[in-house]
Amino acid sequence: MDFPSISALKFFRNLQAGSRQFAVIGLGRFGRAVCETLHQLGYEVLGIDSDEALVARVLTEKMAAHALQLDSTNPIALQEAGVYDFDTVIVAIGNYVQESIITTLNVKEAGVPYIVAKASSAVHGKLLDRVGADQVVFPEHEMGCALARSLTRPEILDRFELDPDHSIVECPVPAEFDDKTIAELDLRRHYGLNLLAVSRSVDSDKFEINPSPVLRLKKGAVMVIIGPNARIDQLPD
Repeated sequence: MDFPSISALKFFRNLQAGSRQFAVIGLGRFGRAVCETLHQLGYEVLGIDSDEALVARVLTEKMAAHALQLDSTNPIALQEAGVYDFDTVIVAIGNYVQESIITTLNVKEAGVPYIVAKASSAVHGKLLDRVGADQVVFPEHEMGCALARSLTRPEILDRFELDPDHSIVECPVPAEFDDKTIAELDLRRHYGLNLLAVSRSVDSDKFEINPSPVLRLKKGAVMVIIGPNARIDQLPD
């Protein structure tokens, strides 16, 4: 599995610092992706689902070190599985609102330090927040926003949202910037943006971090910039 792109890191960045053990309850597409990524990053991960087939898939494809079939709405079953001893529990049940809320409440009342819960709607998100979720995520909404941006600005290769108004983006050097130095372009003055890195050549996947102001940019090379989304959208195509 490939490690997450910069746009996918937002979810993992927001997980509680210092967490080493994660339990993921709900092994649908989102839950499996979380399991697999955390497992690949070297964390201890326990996957849980009431569906035996999904549990078997996670074990067969080695998406987590451990996976169990159990009913997460049953607090005793969660306790016997050792879920309450984990640093972070991710409730990835999105389509079954009642089960999602009861599971979140169970792990909250058991004293789990940090709980992340997936919501399928704004109302679902508010309910999860009310019962004690420390972080509520809306992966379908975020994916839709990312798709819309990729369709309207296809030249943006990757995007990492710092907040709703600011991003780090990776994009090709526009033709208008070809053979101009960073100092000549003065992106901060003209666009309100800061250049973080530039690929060392058009065909290279290695980057020059904090490049020199006298570096000349070449069309087709890749640059990484940070700034307001509104100003990023003003960059030449």
